[in-house]
Amino acid sequence: MQRRKFLSLGALAAVAAAVPATLGAEDFRKSKPDVWTAKTVDDAIAKMYGKTATKSDAITLVAPEVASNGGQIPVDIKTDIAAKTVALFQDANPESAVIVYTIYPGSVVDYSIKMKMKKSGTITVVVEGQDGKLYSTSKALNVALGGCEG
Repeated sequence: MQRRKFLSLGALAAVAAAVPATLGAEDFRKSKPDVWTAKTVDDAIAKMYGKTATKSDAITLVAPEVASNGGQIPVDIKTDIAAKTVALFQDANPESAVIVYTIYPGSVVDYSIKMKMKKSGTITVVVEGQDGKLYSTSKALNVALGGCEG
């Protein structure tokens, strides 16, 4: 019985060692450092993609109307667009870029994150399609100062 357990663990370890070699993502902080120091959403999008995005109803952006804790704002992003990248920006903090995901063909875009905003503002999601076009949606978000939702 010990031999079977050893062999199965060995096979599992071999698979686990091979998986990280097949996964990878571009480090946009290194390849596009100007995105992460941009002060406005439009400037960050321009530095990331070199063009502007068109509004789209094909992107679902879910966030609370009023966030009682600006340090942990839940944000859900979902789309059926065949995406190459998905980026999240906001206009309340000094730097606009929040996160950029590299999407591989056939992947499902359904993300849930928590972000930080020091004051009320607008969050914007930009989806770069496999066709190279940019799609976006935005949502206003109120951050209750002092932790009060009123």
